[in-house]
Amino acid sequence: MYNTYGSLATKVYELTKPVGSSLNGDVDYYSERLDGITGKILEAGVGTGRMMIPLLEEGYSVEGLDLSKDMLKTCQSNLEKHSLASKLHVGDLATFDLPTKDYEAIILPTSTFCLIDTEELAIKVLTNFYNHLTSKGKLIFDLDLPFYPELNETSTSTFKVNDNEVITLERKITEIDWLKQHIISHLTYSEWLEGVLVKTELQPFLLRWYGLTEITLILEKIGFTNVSISADYEYLEKPTDSNQTITIEAYK
Repeated sequence: MYNTYGSLATKVYELTKPVGSSLNGDVDYYSERLDGITGKILEAGVGTGRMMIPLLEEGYSVEGLDLSKDMLKTCQSNLEKHSLASKLHVGDLATFDLPTKDYEAIILPTSTFCLIDTEELAIKVLTNFYNHLTSKGKLIFDLDLPFYPELNETSTSTFKVNDNEVITLERKITEIDWLKQHIISHLTYSEWLEGVLVKTELQPFLLRWYGLTEITLILEKIGFTNVSISADYEYLEKPTDSNQTITIEAYK
């Protein structure tokens, strides 16, 4: 049975992307782009708090939203370890409905947006974000483009949890659809205690990509304005290579 971001995926995420770790400078970049915001910020797909916690420590008022209860459980634990408190919400990006819709910014880092299955669902997500922002509120999110994938390409990684526990991760690309603009991989997480397999999680992992004009038109159709595109966490740096991380910024 498929398991999306379960306990093993959460452990691997925590090992590889601990709180405060910056992916190519994204934490500093998001902090700079949020400068001047004094109201509430929502991090959608908050995960274990990798970015949320350093932003809270800088004085920003950040709440977290995620569909994975395992991720949120670890995020809450990390908040307590850092003597911090904030609201964490369980919810789907397309359907969450929070009591107040007065966020001055919504952020979605780490290419989480690319995990949304279809363009139709992405439009629902972006519309939901739009409806939860204050007037002139800001949306910031990352995109990734495909980088020479090969069908059936397989890789295996090993992560040491402690002296007795190891988690292995096998990733296999099972589908590349250029018309639907997505790549599907099967991720198999296996937990080993003293060399004995004790648990396995299978996770389908879909990554969808967008043309830069395409995502701009989608945002503008929803009602967003002043859409800007930046590459590799350099504000307004024009993308020149498909291997770059793209960051989109737009205003309500």
